[in-house]
Amino acid sequence: MTAAGLDIRHFGTEDLTEIRRTIIDLHAAAAGPDRDDDFKKKFPWFVDHWGGKEGYVCVIAYDDGTPVGFAYGAPLDEGREWWREYVREVPEKHRTFAFSELAVHPSKRKQGVSDTLTRALFENRPEDLAVLLVDVTHPRVQSLYEDWGFKKIGERRPFPDSPVYAVMLAELPLR
Repeated sequence: MTAAGLDIRHFGTEDLTEIRRTIIDLHAAAAGPDRDDDFKKKFPWFVDHWGGKEGYVCVIAYDDGTPVGFAYGAPLDEGREWWREYVREVPEKHRTFAFSELAVHPSKRKQGVSDTLTRALFENRPEDLAVLLVDVTHPRVQSLYEDWGFKKIGERRPFPDSPVYAVMLAELPLR
């Protein structure tokens, strides 16, 4: 299978009930043994949190009807872009899409699925920028985001029990 043969489907807040279990199951498979980490056990809460945001969008990749990966996020409220505290000068264009999650089933990795999902998620976005957090202990994942044009602008621990994350910002459209 190559990413070119995938069926990419788009979903919004109104579809969360339908796709919630798929997202949670794919995330658990992608996390592998780390899924038992106390912070990762909170993932269903994050699915509900992001899925309830205005403008939420999720893309799920299917291979012969089987879900193999997903990506989702939502626009940040204008004027409340939390990433501003990490830059000296806020860019003139600052409407921001928060790229919250990306997960690919381990059996489908290194086949272009992440790239396909990310590009589908950002297709025709009206925002100027995209922001995301990536665990600092995963430099290969950070490098993948850098390939798409994201730059590390700082580090953040958003919750007392969460890992430390690299804060990464990119101009849209992605390269």
